[in-house]
Amino acid sequence: MSADAPAIRTEKLRKVYPAPGGRKVRGGRGATGTPLAASIVALDALDLEIRPGEFFGLLGPNGAGKTTTIAILTTRARPTSGTATVAGADVSREGVTVRQRIGVVPQRPNPDRALDVRDNLLFHASYFGMPKARAVARTSALMEQLGIADKGDAKPDELSGGQGQRLMIARALLHEPAVIFLDEPTVGLDPQARLALWDILRGLHAEGRTIVMTTHYMQEAETLCDRLAIVDQGKLLAVDSPDALKARAPGGTQIELALDGDAALAAERAGAVPGVTRVTASGAVLRAYSERGGMLIPALIEVAEGAGRVVQDIHLAPPSLETLFVSITGRKLD
Repeated sequence: MSADAPAIRTEKLRKVYPAPGGRKVRGGRGATGTPLAASIVALDALDLEIRPGEFFGLLGPNGAGKTTTIAILTTRARPTSGTATVAGADVSREGVTVRQRIGVVPQRPNPDRALDVRDNLLFHASYFGMPKARAVARTSALMEQLGIADKGDAKPDELSGGQGQRLMIARALLHEPAVIFLDEPTVGLDPQARLALWDILRGLHAEGRTIVMTTHYMQEAETLCDRLAIVDQGKLLAVDSPDALKARAPGGTQIELALDGDAALAAERAGAVPGVTRVTASGAVLRAYSERGGMLIPALIEVAEGAGRVVQDIHLAPPSLETLFVSITGRKLD
């Protein structure tokens, strides 16, 4: 792998899962030309390029395709079509090489619960043929670095959620991989443990490591990542730095009105309100964008009532990753 080559590249990456029943999709063909069963498209022609040393985030709601992307890049799932390379190795043809060059922190910690913390790490080192003296030294160094040096004799079930994730990070780093993958690493952690884990990830990034993280937390993505890819329903919607993505959010404040029924007619009429730059309807939710912010609320309420609807709730949001996400997907992240 040359120094200027991408750490990760995907081209038209697609993953289709057959639905139960085995029905055939008319005209649907897989990579080998065989008919596809009735299916769920988890990834749809995903193109990504991630630079060496970059902290890259995949941002999207549950079911967006983030975990499927990680599964393919870490060789736990095979793509239906398209290609992907990680640290210079093809995930479909060079799976062993890929696994030697990556570290993975899974969404749910999966240590050997019969072993203590130290032995979990030493046992993992044996998979990579690491000499015992080096494995012992590396284990001690990582436990110290990640703040679990005093937990070496503890079983995984005796650890807190944050400590358990630190163990997973130590395990992922043990063989000094070129790329680290973290799949929703802070799900289920309390706020204090989440912030502590952020500090650890910042430190790893400062060491020049390439980190790829999936998350559905806007603040986490914005705080940690150099660049973000927003994905939803298997499709890539946007890729850029957090600041550049926020700059693409619809102008002005998002004014969201929750109505007591379908918002289509109210949205149609709201577009004529002076100061409204854009308006959308999603079910019973009307979203209008305006540089005048909350000053338009009375006019929008009047429009909604004129369309025969009752306003049940109102929410204001300044331009942000959240407003960008809503504007391009029509729904909130969570």
